[in-house]
Amino acid sequence: MASIKQVQVTFDCAEPERVARFWSEVLGYVAPPPEGFDTWDDFDRALPQERQSPASASCADPSGVGPRLYFQRVPEGKVVKNRVHLDVRVGTGLVGEERLAALEAECARLIPLGAVRGRLLVADGVNESCLGMQDVEGNEFCLD
Repeated sequence: MASIKQVQVTFDCAEPERVARFWSEVLGYVAPPPEGFDTWDDFDRALPQERQSPASASCADPSGVGPRLYFQRVPEGKVVKNRVHLDVRVGTGLVGEERLAALEAECARLIPLGAVRGRLLVADGVNESCLGMQDVEGNEFCLD
């Protein structure tokens, strides 16, 4: 059996470049154009007319450790809660007030980027605290 070498996470969205820029800022990722193209505009011009403006964007971990994120334009809007979401691990190893402070600090950094604060789930003796958020198109994610 072949082993999996890489994983890509794909987002359906209305504005791929906007969502890619948001996640690049959140995660410290970079957004290089697709292989074989010098810029995203060059890539866009190579697409059929109906798929231009741009149909997709991506961003990747510059260290190559994290998964590539790919954003593709779709005609329909978001209707229901995501079945899969990203956990942005800002509080790893922290507990109690120290963890809450880390979550709140990251939340404060992301709101000016277009994120929307959701519900804070406080530690319950089994799970540690996490903070629900939404990205610029309403996709849920957690600060964990």
